[in-house]
Amino acid sequence: MSDDNDSIANLLKDIKVEWELLGKVAKYEQPTKYLVRSSNYSDDFKVPVLTAGKTFILGYTDETDGIYCASQSPTIIFDDFTTDNKWVDFDFKAKSSAMKMITSINESKYQLKYIYYWLNTLSKAKNDGDHKRQWISNFSFKQIPIPPFPVQSEIVRILDTFTELTTELTTELNAREKQYNYYRDLLLSFPKVEV
Repeated sequence: MSDDNDSIANLLKDIKVEWELLGKVAKYEQPTKYLVRSSNYSDDFKVPVLTAGKTFILGYTDETDGIYCASQSPTIIFDDFTTDNKWVDFDFKAKSSAMKMITSINESKYQLKYIYYWLNTLSKAKNDGDHKRQWISNFSFKQIPIPPFPVQSEIVRILDTFTELTTELTTELNAREKQYNYYRDLLLSFPKVEV
């Protein structure tokens, strides 16, 4: 772990960071032309229908028009009320117009995945019941630190690695929990003796 800390310290040592308004490095698009028309979802269909909330994939649709091609141009979907956000790099349709689709204004200067990871360092907005559009009224005015592009890329590489490790560990933990439950039930299932 010490080597990792030294490596990260060296990565960040003496770099020049510019501070920019988030709304100047990222742009948003309303998902209007990508909205799903039907809620007739089925696992037999291929196109996922997304929401920026905790559910994320609501289901799959057979609609083939108005698909956002995130496989070619990844995006961050941002819930305008809860400020939940998700990284999306696969094609999809959207469920709600209450989300924004965020992209970099210049991917060779402001790496979108860097922006995504930075967004997740911010605390969630307090929903005071007024249904304020958080991106326009709040988040676009937040200042984001912009290191040189190679540093952004290395930060993304490191965080992607940790994300992948976390996913693997979570998958392993879930499998072990199922295994534990199976053997617990098997080992403690004795025939009931009539008295």
